Amino acid sequence: MTPLTHADLFESAEAEVTLTNAFDRPYENAVATARTCYSGTGIIATTQVSGDTLTDPEKRAAREAQRDRIAESIYQAGHHTTLQHATFQFAIANVSRQLIWSFLHAHPFYNSEQVSQRYVAVKPGTVAVPRLEGEARAVYLDCVARQTEDYRRLGELLTPHVAERYFGLFPGRRKHEAGRWKGAIQKRAQEIARYVLPVATFAYLYHTVSGVTLLRYHRLAAQYDAPAETRLLVQKMLDEVLRRDPLWAKVVEPMLALEDTPEAQFLAARAGAARASARFRSEFDEELHGLTSRLVSHKPENEALLADAVREVFGLPRDALSDDAAIRRALDPSENRLLGEALNLTTVSKLGRTLCHPSYTFRKKLSHTADSQDQRHRMVPASRPALPAYLDDQPDYVIPMLVRDVPEATAAYDESMARTWEAIHRLGALGVPDEWRAYLLPNAVSIRFTESADLQNLHHKMVSRLCYNAQEEIWLASVEEARAIREVNPRIGRYLLPPCGQRLLAGLTPYCPEGDRYCGVRVWRLDLDAYTRAL
Repeated sequence: MTPLTHADLFESAEAEVTLTNAFDRPYENAVATARTCYSGTGIIATTQVSGDTLTDPEKRAAREAQRDRIAESIYQAGHHTTLQHATFQFAIANVSRQLIWSFLHAHPFYNSEQVSQRYVAVKPGTVAVPRLEGEARAVYLDCVARQTEDYRRLGELLTPHVAERYFGLFPGRRKHEAGRWKGAIQKRAQEIARYVLPVATFAYLYHTVSGVTLLRYHRLAAQYDAPAETRLLVQKMLDEVLRRDPLWAKVVEPMLALEDTPEAQFLAARAGAARASARFRSEFDEELHGLTSRLVSHKPENEALLADAVREVFGLPRDALSDDAAIRRALDPSENRLLGEALNLTTVSKLGRTLCHPSYTFRKKLSHTADSQDQRHRMVPASRPALPAYLDDQPDYVIPMLVRDVPEATAAYDESMARTWEAIHRLGALGVPDEWRAYLLPNAVSIRFTESADLQNLHHKMVSRLCYNAQEEIWLASVEEARAIREVNPRIGRYLLPPCGQRLLAGLTPYCPEGDRYCGVRVWRLDLDAYTRAL
C-alpha cells in the first residue's frame, strides 16, 4: 500500500523541516556509550565501534556486525538512555497549533522556541486546510476566512479599551509620546483577539529532541488529535536524520496505525458520544465551583515532609531545627538566596531538592491557547483530552476578561463562536471526519484536565505565572492555586510569589526583573488576596 502524501491529505502549504544541528554519528555514538559502561580501559570513542578505519574487509564486517548486535541487544532490552545522548534540533514551519499542542508539546522531553500569537500578528491564509470536496471544502474555507476577519475586527474593537487600561497604568506615557506605545497596545489587543482564530493556524518553531524521543515520535505519530499531519511531520523529521546518518534506521520501529491506539479504539466503540460529552462538561464545571483551577488533592503531611527533608540535608534532629525554621530555610528567599536567581537552581541545589516531596493536584479549565502555554511547564504534567471527544453541537469556550469588559466586543466574540460551531456541525452532517472538523475549533475552546505537581516544579511555575505579564488565564489559575495552597499549607503557601516578590525577600534590586516590560503595578507590595489585573 502506497503511503498517503501531503498532497493527498492537504491543500495548504506543506510542513517545512530542516535539521539545523545534530550529532554526526548518533547510531554509533549510542553503541560507544553502551560499551563504555563495561569498558575497563576508559571511554570508548565512536570511531572504535565503526569499521571505517579498517582496511581489511573481513575485520571491517566483523566490527560492524558487533556494533549492530550491541545496538539491537540494548534496544530490545529497553536500555534506551544510550540513544538519549544524540540530540537533534529542527527548524519547523507550516505546522498547526493543533499538532503542536496535541503532540510536540504534550510530553516533557523536548525544547521549543515558537512564534508567539501574543506578540506576532497572524496573517490571512496561514492555516492547515485538509483536502475536502464540494460543499465541505466551501464550508471549511469560509469558516477560516471569517475567523481571520473576526480576529482583525476584534482587535480593532479592543484597542481603544486596551489603550485606556494601558495609560491608566502608565499615565506618564499618555502625556509624553503616546504614539511610541502604539505597538505595545496593539500586542495586548491581538493577544486577546487570537482567541477566535482556529487551532489550524500555522506556527513556526525550533524544536529539539533526543534520539530516543524521536524514536517515540515515530512509533506513536499516528494518534489523536492530528494524526495525518503529525505522521507527515514526523516522517520528515526522521528523513532529515537519516540523511545525516542512514544507520539510524536500524533502531527505528514501524509506525503504529491510528486504529491500534487505545484512544482510537475506545472512541470508535462508544455510543451517545455527544450526549455523554455534554454531561461530562456539566459535571466537571460544577466540581470547579466557579474557579479556573481547584485544588482537589494534596499530601496531608506536605509541610512535615518538607521540614523532615530539610533536616535530613543538614543532619539535624527536630529539636535543633523546628518545622517552621526548616520550611523558611527552604522557601524564604531571605534565607535561601538561590531563590532570587534568574536561573532556576532548585533541581541542582541539595536544599532545593527537598521541595520535590510536597505535591498538589488541581482540576482546571483553560482555553486551548492558554493551555498551549500552560503545558510548556513540562515538569507539571497533566492528563489532557482527545479533542474529538469534545466535538458536539454546543459551543464551549472561554471568554477573556477584556472581551467581557467591552459589550460590542462580547457580541462580536459570541457571534464568531456561534458561527464556528455551526460550521463544525455542518461538516459533521456532510460526513467530514472528526480529525478535520477539529481544526476549526477556536483557540478559545475549553480544555478540561487534571494537573499534578511537586512543590519544586510548581514553585518554579508560580514564579513565572504569578507575574502580571503572564497570560491572563494562566495567571488567574496560578493565583487560585497559590491561594488554595496557602489555605491548606500556610507555611508553604506564603512563599509562592512572583519574581518581584522573590527578589524583594532576597534583597535584590530592581525588584521587577522585566525591565521595560514592567507591568505598571508594584506587585511586590501586595498580598496575594489583593491581586487583580487591569490588563
